[in-house]
Amino acid sequence: MRFNMNVLVIAPHMDDEVLGCGATIARHIDSGDDVTVVFIANRIYDHIYNAEAHEREIACAHRAKAVLGYNNAIFLGLPDERLDICTQDILIPLERVIAKVDPEVVYLCHRGDNNQDHRAVFHAARVALRPSATSHVSKILCYEVPSSTEQSPAFPEAAFLPNIYYRISEQDLSRKLTALNKYDSETRLFPHPRSPEAVEARARIRGSESGFSAAEAFVLYREMRA
Repeated sequence: MRFNMNVLVIAPHMDDEVLGCGATIARHIDSGDDVTVVFIANRIYDHIYNAEAHEREIACAHRAKAVLGYNNAIFLGLPDERLDICTQDILIPLERVIAKVDPEVVYLCHRGDNNQDHRAVFHAARVALRPSATSHVSKILCYEVPSSTEQSPAFPEAAFLPNIYYRISEQDLSRKLTALNKYDSETRLFPHPRSPEAVEARARIRGSESGFSAAEAFVLYREMRA
């Protein structure tokens, strides 16, 4: 991993940034990188939008941001559970964010996720991040989101097959779990995949796959080298 870079994390929902790459965000910050997280959707509960609940979720995201220590949070506020209606609704504001941040490394949700919003964000982002439009982006990595990525149907096009592993320290794993706990409305009890115990277990499993005590795993979408 190169350091002193502009890094962009594209999160469909508030909490996806922590679940998918929270420890890696902390690692980037410790290395002096400038990290921005863009949250695409607002938050609804029981399929109903509630402005007060949405504001509480934004507050949770800011508390998680303080734990991980990253620099900038951008909230697009697009309609949760309806992102798959129109790609352009995601594409236009996302292109603006990418132009503003000018990232070298981008973290993105996986195309095969069971959540329809995640799939919609991936497909919009792959257009926004096409090489002819983003020449400074040298690497795009897809992260996994517990309770979405692993619950996709058993079809080849949906499989998350990691080929990049980032070792994470005990301190960074602790920061990830602490940040997750800031999302009190999203954290679940074990054995739910979004429980702190299951999230830590996943980090240990990814570590065992790669010879580390703990790791976060990614699929390399694209890498450009000079």
